Amino acid sequence: MNSPPLLRIDALGIGLPLDGAVRTVVHRADVTIHEGQAVALVGESGSGKSLTARSVLGLLPRRARVDGDVLFAGESVPGMSPQRLRTYRSSDVAMVFQDPRAHINPARSIGDFLTEGLTTARGVQAADAARKVTGILREVGIADADRRMRQRPHELSGGLLQRVMIAAALAVEPRLLLADEPTTALDVTTQEEVMAIIGETRAARGLAMLFITHDLELAAAVCDRVAVMYAGSTVEDLPAGHLRDHAAHPYTRALLASRPAVDDAGAGLRSIEGRPLSGFEVPRGCAFGDRCPRVQDLCRTELPRPGVTGESTAACHFPHTHSSEEAGSHA
Repeated sequence: MNSPPLLRIDALGIGLPLDGAVRTVVHRADVTIHEGQAVALVGESGSGKSLTARSVLGLLPRRARVDGDVLFAGESVPGMSPQRLRTYRSSDVAMVFQDPRAHINPARSIGDFLTEGLTTARGVQAADAARKVTGILREVGIADADRRMRQRPHELSGGLLQRVMIAAALAVEPRLLLADEPTTALDVTTQEEVMAIIGETRAARGLAMLFITHDLELAAAVCDRVAVMYAGSTVEDLPAGHLRDHAAHPYTRALLASRPAVDDAGAGLRSIEGRPLSGFEVPRGCAFGDRCPRVQDLCRTELPRPGVTGESTAACHFPHTHSSEEAGSHA
């Protein structure tokens, strides 16, 4: 795309204070999202996905150290004043969190939760705000919206509450939607319904989206591009349609190979040897080196930098180029 990106996470590093010292938990995150585009950020637990997403909202701990930059429409989020940050959060970007019950006040009604942002941040009259969010509840698949507005969170199922969270995000009419593993706590059928709602409403409103997940297949199904994180760094970025056959980084390929084979029920599960590292455990060279089947001496001593390989940008000294005998493999 030739237009300037809506969101650019540029060489983002995050350090958190621990026992009197600052420990780096995100080393280098690079993500670019254009208007109307959906990008997935994929990786194992502890890879830094959620911290990276929270940096887009400026929701990092007060004493966090931030290197690099997060740019929204060309404006630095870490550089925003408190007043500008409040305006930004209430109008430009919205987030759907992983566990809706942890983010909705259990003592207040669903209607109060949904209308508060409109009435306090935007000065919308209470009746107008109620009409607007009731319409959005119907849009996200809650047919009896008037009754739900009067209920408390404990009276709704997990699937309905996640729809309420989506409605709350849509109510502020953002340009960018952040979805942090929004289906993890839901059953499989409800997961499919919630993802369909997110996809349909995003497309209808022309929203850009950063979708945080650990599921590569889901990421490829709902997003335009996929960025893969490992141990606090983005190790690969490529078009979703090229993920299965053209991944260049050994970690991405290992993740794909470890998924169950739907067309071969008797096939055993393949695992990635070794254990995943957190950002603060990263060695001097490549963080994936001890688990990588292609590791060489250079990998243990020199940090790989992102480089273009075909349709992919991969941080690897020896990426798969798809011109070798492995080009047709999914492993």
